[in-house]
Amino acid sequence: MRRAKYKLIRARFLLPMSDAIGSTARIADGYVLTSGGEIVEAGPYRKEIGERILMRCQGELFVIGAPGALREQEIPQHHGVILPGFIKAHGHDHESPIIGIAKDQPLTHWLDHAVNLFMGFIDERAESLTEEFGSPPSAVAYRKARLDDVSYGITSALTHHCNFNKRHVRELVEANREAGTRLIIAVGSQDRHYDRRILDTPLGAVERLDRYAREFARCERVRIIPGPDQFFSNGPELLGGLKQWARDHGALIHIHSSEEPRTTQWFVKTYGMTEVEYGRSIEFLDGDTMLAHQVNCTDRDLTIIRETGAMVVHNPLANAILGSGMPPLTRMLEMGIPVAISTDGSGSADNQNIINAARLASQYQKARHTDATLLPAQKVLEMITREPARMLKLNAGSLEPGRDADLVLLDLRGPHLTPTRLDNVVENIIWAANGCEVRYVMAGGELLLDDYRFTRVDDARIKSDVQRLSELLVEYARTAPEIKGTGAHR
Repeated sequence: MRRAKYKLIRARFLLPMSDAIGSTARIADGYVLTSGGEIVEAGPYRKEIGERILMRCQGELFVIGAPGALREQEIPQHHGVILPGFIKAHGHDHESPIIGIAKDQPLTHWLDHAVNLFMGFIDERAESLTEEFGSPPSAVAYRKARLDDVSYGITSALTHHCNFNKRHVRELVEANREAGTRLIIAVGSQDRHYDRRILDTPLGAVERLDRYAREFARCERVRIIPGPDQFFSNGPELLGGLKQWARDHGALIHIHSSEEPRTTQWFVKTYGMTEVEYGRSIEFLDGDTMLAHQVNCTDRDLTIIRETGAMVVHNPLANAILGSGMPPLTRMLEMGIPVAISTDGSGSADNQNIINAARLASQYQKARHTDATLLPAQKVLEMITREPARMLKLNAGSLEPGRDADLVLLDLRGPHLTPTRLDNVVENIIWAANGCEVRYVMAGGELLLDDYRFTRVDDARIKSDVQRLSELLVEYARTAPEIKGTGAHR
């Protein structure tokens, strides 16, 4: 299968999400043909198309889901829907082991009692944990994150690699290589209002970014960008240095912004301006700046974001669970601010179910504004495919010739997705799917999930390691000193 030059998949429905035929087009009985890492054909299937492909590609074709040799030259049709691979524009690859830890707490408390606790634990116990697992403990977490993404159909992701993780980019790059996904790594920094063990100098943060950019310049499916953690944890000299690095390298820059209400209020009280106003005052905001969350906004903040061209990544699962609130999403869209929907990390969102994130984003806005017409299924589906692809400058997010061969097939055989018809297939994906219907996943032309089976990684071993690491963390937490160094509650 891996040696085949061409791969072909056919299903009852195809959602190309392509401008070439209209982003809302729904195709009955569709197919996608790939060659190497690129899509070469996509559209309605007919018998003569199948015969032509079989004739043209004979001996070099792998038909996804075909049980051995094809009978009577017929391409099997899956009872499912093919659509572009999902794109996650904000997440954290270290959080799988901390699911369920320090719940029912606001953001800054949760950071100290879950994230900083865990990262301090694996940093402090690195030698013994490496001996037990046969690899650094951070690698155990990163492998599980890649497993999570593939299982939910996420083929490309931006991981905000903050706090202690900024020291462990090599392990993350290796986990991504093993999994076969595409990863944009936003390397973090902090120089104030954070755990003292990981504070940076502006020069040190820029030099670290330089080292990683040089080291991984030839990694085909990895991109390094600056990722200062929060506005409240990065001073103007540090942010200015990282932004200049981004400009010099033509790179995006990614930062948490105005996520939690008490921290946002504290920031205004301490510095006399909002985080967005602060960003503009140091010329940090422009069309290559991505703001994760941006929950607590003033009207002036929204105007600044629109005028500077900055982009927003909405993370409804984490925002709801941490009690942070929800951003004025419909107002942002009305103003023309680019917005993608994402999941955040598994520790705060509890999973990487990006379909569920899209559903919650829409449901909340409909209820909040008592307007059922807001954020229809088609719109939020685009906000986890086409829109993040555009924001992250990826050649993905749609199924058309010349695009990267990143796609998923969702299984429609379950009772909760019956009936599914051409006219309701998009609506069923958003309103009825539970997120676990991902049956096949292709990234870069390689099949990563084949009929629910992982093709590149030992998922049983990965899950076992994360289970053990999580149990060791709980034991450690019983006697570990409390951390209290992050943000507003210092």
